[in-house]
Amino acid sequence: MKNLKDLNYGIVGLGIMGGSIAKAVRQNILSQNGAKGKIFVCNRSTACLSQAKNEGVADFTFTSDEVSKMIPECDILYVCLYPHATLDFLIEHKNEFKSGAIVTDISGVKGIFESSLPQMLRPDVDFIIGHPMAGGEKEGYANSDAKFFINHNYILCPQDFNKPENLELMKDFVTAIGFSRITETTTDTHDYKIGFTSQLCHVIASALVESAEDPEITAFGGGSFEDLTRIAMINAPLWTELFISNKEKLVNHIENFQKKMDEFKTYIQTENSDSLKALLEDTREKRIRMGSIRTVKK
Repeated sequence: MKNLKDLNYGIVGLGIMGGSIAKAVRQNILSQNGAKGKIFVCNRSTACLSQAKNEGVADFTFTSDEVSKMIPECDILYVCLYPHATLDFLIEHKNEFKSGAIVTDISGVKGIFESSLPQMLRPDVDFIIGHPMAGGEKEGYANSDAKFFINHNYILCPQDFNKPENLELMKDFVTAIGFSRITETTTDTHDYKIGFTSQLCHVIASALVESAEDPEITAFGGGSFEDLTRIAMINAPLWTELFISNKEKLVNHIENFQKKMDEFKTYIQTENSDSLKALLEDTREKRIRMGSIRTVKK
């Protein structure tokens, strides 16, 4: 098994997630005694490249038009771009990856990769589909933080072609950078469940903010509104792509949510206190059960 501290790590896209991964690798893996590995980063804008280099996070920096020089140096390469940009990158640079490398992604939708896998694959390079379930609501490298990953969940979607030893190395890696739970699933199940736990939540938070008729209503807030709408401070281009890329599953979740909203509305409007109380009690019990569920596969 390869030693994590001896590997070279590459990150394409040094935003909040790419920056956080780079910082976690530096702090948790390459700070160990005798570590030989290096961190290579690539980004379209150069300001964050200079910052990452000056902070000691990155060893080598590359602009987007220099990425072909970086790719062959990386044993584990993270593509931290929007979903379709990730797909395009993997196809365009297929022949530049280091032989034996692990290439992975952070995309919030996975189904888009299925039909393109034959175009992306090389027998000597392992593409491992993954999704770190962590991050912050603000954008950019300046807001990245290795602490985002501590005690969070990492989703892997193993494919038949993935080498068992590379999957184990990937699990060791995500554990080393802070994740405490690893869930393995299919891309279809990923998109269905993420459609509910992430994308639907962003839709609801955004709709709640948009529904406010009085912009000064938050002067009467006590924390509930703030807790519910933190994620509404949204990266519009990214989430537009995520919503539309997963539209069938997301629309289904929205319709189910609307049915429940209608049920609440009817009970309140008709003053049906018995049914409303029973629904709220069921909600409480269901949420308690949800909070106790932890799926861990390592």
